[in-house]
Amino acid sequence: MESLEYADYRVWHAIDGRDARAQIDRARPDLIMLDLMLPDVDGLVLCSLLKSLADVPIIVCSGTSRRSDPILALKLGADDFVRKPYDLEDLLARIEAVLRRASTQSGRGQASTPAPAPRYGEVRVAALTVETGRRRATLGGEPLVLTPTEFRLLSVLAAHAEQILSREQLAREVWGYADASNGRTIDVHVRRLRVKLSQGRVPGPSIVAVRSLGYRMTADMAAITAA
Repeated sequence: MESLEYADYRVWHAIDGRDARAQIDRARPDLIMLDLMLPDVDGLVLCSLLKSLADVPIIVCSGTSRRSDPILALKLGADDFVRKPYDLEDLLARIEAVLRRASTQSGRGQASTPAPAPRYGEVRVAALTVETGRRRATLGGEPLVLTPTEFRLLSVLAAHAEQILSREQLAREVWGYADASNGRTIDVHVRRLRVKLSQGRVPGPSIVAVRSLGYRMTADMAAITAA
C-alpha cells in the first residue's frame, strides 16, 4: 500500500469481501486491486460482484496456485492478472496501462454524444483553465498531464480560488472522507501540482500554504508559499 501511495495513488484497504463491498460507494475508486485469497468469500465470485457494483477496472493480484484462476478472473471481468510475488515496477506499469485503457474506452463511449459547450463547468484562474465536465485542465492553452486525484484536487482549489481550504475540507472534496492520514497525502499532491503549474510556457496560479489553516489558490503570481 505504501509503495502505491508514494507512486501518487490514494489507497483504500479492505480486509475482506464484505468490507470491500461496503467501501465501494464511499471510496469511489478509479481501480480495484483484488486478491483471490479472502477469508469470507471466493475472490472470483467477488470479482464478478464488484464489477457489477462499480464500473471501474479490476486487477487481480494473487498468489493462487490454481492454473485456471487467471483465465477465470479475466472471464469474470478482471482487466489484468498479476501473480504474486510480483515486481513493483511491473505492477505500477500494469496499473498505468489499465487506467489508460479505461480512460480511452470512456472517451470512445462518449464520442457519439454531443460534447458540452466549451464553458460548461469551466473555471479559470490566471492562465489555468479547468473543465470539470470534460475532466481536462490546460495552462496557457497547453494540456496538463494529471492523475485522477491531482485533477480532482486542482478542480476544488480552482473552484474556490482565493479561499482558504483546510486539508480536511480538501480531503472530503477529493475522496469523500477525511482521516488522520489525509493531511500528509494532500501535502504530497499539492507539491506535485505546484511543480506542474510552474513548468508551463506561461506561469500558472500559485497554491499558497496558509500556516495551520490549509491551502488557497491565487492568481497572484507574486504569492509566497510558506510550509
